[in-house]
Amino acid sequence: MRTGRGEAIEFLCANHMDSGQLEMDSLCYSFDREMDRGLEGTGGSLLMIPTYLEADSEVPRGRPVIAVDAGGTNFRVALVAFDAEGRPGIDRFRNFPMPGVKEEVDARTFFATIAGYLSDLAGLSDDIGFCFSYATEIQPNRDGRLVRFCKEVKAPEVEGRLIGEGLAQALQEAGHPGGKRIVLLNDTVATLLAGKASAGQAFESYIGFILGTGTNCAYVEDNARIARMPGLDPGRKQIVNVESGGFGRAPRGTIDLAFDAATIDPGMYTFEKMISGGYLGGLFGAVLARAAGEGLFQPATAGSVLALPALETRDLGRFLANPADPAGLIASALAPAEDLDLAFNLAERLVERAAKLTAASLAAIALKSGAGRDPRRPICITADGTTFYELKGLREKTLRFLEPYLLERHGVRCEFARVENAPLIGAAIAGLTNG
Repeated sequence: MRTGRGEAIEFLCANHMDSGQLEMDSLCYSFDREMDRGLEGTGGSLLMIPTYLEADSEVPRGRPVIAVDAGGTNFRVALVAFDAEGRPGIDRFRNFPMPGVKEEVDARTFFATIAGYLSDLAGLSDDIGFCFSYATEIQPNRDGRLVRFCKEVKAPEVEGRLIGEGLAQALQEAGHPGGKRIVLLNDTVATLLAGKASAGQAFESYIGFILGTGTNCAYVEDNARIARMPGLDPGRKQIVNVESGGFGRAPRGTIDLAFDAATIDPGMYTFEKMISGGYLGGLFGAVLARAAGEGLFQPATAGSVLALPALETRDLGRFLANPADPAGLIASALAPAEDLDLAFNLAERLVERAAKLTAASLAAIALKSGAGRDPRRPICITADGTTFYELKGLREKTLRFLEPYLLERHGVRCEFARVENAPLIGAAIAGLTNG
């Protein structure tokens, strides 16, 4: 008797794409070795970027800080202060368009626009925590030199410049007093720091994890193990930006390889292309097309599947949430019940594989941190990203793979936290504790 689940597993296994073919120990070992290579500066697919930011300091209470969150097309600002219990209060929140989105701007205009966005806050604090989610080289003084903007932002003169320095100068030119302490960090590092504001027990260490359109992780590492940066104080720790989406040692199947080859950057960020919202929908479309080409669907269904437009992860999510919805793009191509059943099982198994890969990366990072073995002080994993929380089954399956593996195999405990406005809160904590 034909069963959708059995046929889906058989097809995925034949293409080396099934979650059952992945082994947690092997995945964790490969991820750990790539982390070591990045820390040593000997190459590898994980960049392991030092941030010069620490996570150990107590967050000052009652002291306001200007928090900035710049990423994509949005530029958000607020005044943040933490109360006696460590709970953040957000005041004077504003959301502006990122300069350079509507039209190209020069460097002077770019920084002057940002200074204008901060004009009503600049006199309220000398501390600025700046979450700047573009490719940036963080400096030892916690400023950051922009490498490049994403395609939405058109400000080529800013590339290569120090962002904090440019903002400080623009604020002074606008008539605000000098001496601002500006700390730059990216969204993953800000998410990690936001865990310090989560309610509950004390934590021994922190991990920041984002799984949305893209994916990344950050964790706290001993300076003594960051061999690529000689001269660091070996008795201290700092946050390391893993750039986990670039992990290049995850076992890829035949459909992964073909899908990657058709992207605009083949061979780059191959791990991200297996698990993140920017790619999972398209990858599922490639799986359906291969299944149709190999005769797994009835002829009429195969034709409809091959005629589907490029799928997005929201199409995959809608199908998983309600496979019988005839208005859904995927369901509309799957008239016979057995074909719909097969496609649904293919979707579930693909999400399960993404969950197992996600769990293995988080497990490797948790083990690398050396924390979490004291039951009174687990590791706090602050997670952010719509794909992780909204794609049906992904979060639950990730926890199902991760938590027993860490606890039963390694005696490591972790707790997940979700912090509202994590980039702003993390930026505020960075500005208060690392200025």
